[in-house]
Amino acid sequence: MKKQLLCLSLMVLSLVMVPNSVMASEINPTSKTTEKTEIPAEVKTMLNRLEEIKDMDKSDLSRVERKELRKEVRTIKREIRSSGNGLYISTGAIIIILLLIIIL
Repeated sequence: MKKQLLCLSLMVLSLVMVPNSVMASEINPTSKTTEKTEIPAEVKTMLNRLEEIKDMDKSDLSRVERKELRKEVRTIKREIRSSGNGLYISTGAIIIILLLIIIL
């Protein structure tokens, strides 16, 4: 057990001690000014519909109507998420990537 712990700590120290070529660049990084990108019209209409549903008085709706509203909200949220250009990585994938980086 001690031998494995010593070996692991030596590997970690060797990775820390290796000079990082990214930090050694001589070119000063330029600050990138990012302006807010405009929200597409389709997404705006979906967001407006969500706000309308949120502001509705749902107490006088029947059970079926409330169920339909929930389905509509779910589909709108799913479409908004799919329209985004984000990259989603699960927690399990991050753990696997970190383990591979440590091993290699």
